[in-house]
Amino acid sequence: MNPARRQTLRWLAAMPGASAGARAGAGIAPRSAPAFLALPALGLPRRAEAACRAWPAWEAFAQGFIDANGRVVESSDARRRTVSEAQGYALFFALVANQPTRFEKLLQWTEDNLAGGDLRRNLPAWHWGRRDDGSWGVLDDNAATDADLWIAHTLAEAGRLWGHKRYSGLARALAERVLAESTADLPGLGLALLPGPRGFTPAPQRWRLNPSYLAPMQLRGLAHHFGGRWQSVHDTALRVLRESAPRGLAPDWATYDGASRRFLASEPLGSHDAIRVYLWLGLSVGPRGAVPAALRPLLKHFKPMAEIAEAAGFVPEKIDTQSGSASGQGPLGFSAALLPFLRALGRPAAVQHTLQQLRSQPPQADAYYDQVLRLFGQGAQEGRFAFAADGSLRPAWNACRPLPPTPRRDTP
Repeated sequence: MNPARRQTLRWLAAMPGASAGARAGAGIAPRSAPAFLALPALGLPRRAEAACRAWPAWEAFAQGFIDANGRVVESSDARRRTVSEAQGYALFFALVANQPTRFEKLLQWTEDNLAGGDLRRNLPAWHWGRRDDGSWGVLDDNAATDADLWIAHTLAEAGRLWGHKRYSGLARALAERVLAESTADLPGLGLALLPGPRGFTPAPQRWRLNPSYLAPMQLRGLAHHFGGRWQSVHDTALRVLRESAPRGLAPDWATYDGASRRFLASEPLGSHDAIRVYLWLGLSVGPRGAVPAALRPLLKHFKPMAEIAEAAGFVPEKIDTQSGSASGQGPLGFSAALLPFLRALGRPAAVQHTLQQLRSQPPQADAYYDQVLRLFGQGAQEGRFAFAADGSLRPAWNACRPLPPTPRRDTP
């Protein structure tokens, strides 16, 4: 067995609640469980005691989408595919839920099947599933930078919160590989993240970018952990977000022209990718509503999306980012994604309206993307996690005091 993985199994088995069998399998003699993660309270706002208890929405997602091997399966897809983005999101939610055993299983499947067994040397392939000949494996070995960033940042935070050096080392190696393979120095813009290592330079001096891959709190976190060029990547990303959306409406994709040093108005659609731009902006606001200085102009710049949703009473499915015209009603996941953004803008009536929509008509159980957006949006609204000014994760479990047991119904 890989020595690093053996050490991880020993670490998992040493945690409180590990069974005697798990301890024996890891070669650990029976002993009392150590005090776990005695970090200071992190000041997460307590919107409800539920944030300190189980997370039913996450457990339902895990039951519906994660198989016994730690693979997130899109069951509605004919190829029963897995995308690296899904593995990254699931790792994040497992950390938020304080589930190190599930986290390790998700990581192991990702490394073994998407990264050729070594995340230190290989970016994970973005697409895995059933091939045309009936076999299973990688369908496209290009990487997806958003997934790589979620995995790297989550590993860094898991290493910090759980005190696990292997995760910290993997995070650093993966972050360095992203810098080496998935960035470009764009004239007049700076060091920018490309959506993947290959296929995003359609012509000389032209680059195709995806603004929804740029989560400010995540890039702040990577800059905090690893410094160096990540601060430059963060600063460039804020420019990409703003300059690719001149009317304050995010596009799904944007093309940057190095010769003219501007974004072209060639891809005006904002829809299923772009909704995450508003989600990440909302999540980038601190746990007590503190807005990082660099983020204040962006929140103001993107207010038109909130105004369109409020006027319509729902989040549109498609927006022409040049004209501002909207069409269709977006799925419920879009509404969940907008929750942190509306809260960050100080629109309590819109937040309550959105919550009522989600209570009356939650996303369908097999709608993978809607369910993910719901976990992010409602999870933050419930106070289950937040991001500090330096991009570090503040999960509710690290601030919660032990809660008394729920009284039985027959208690007098």
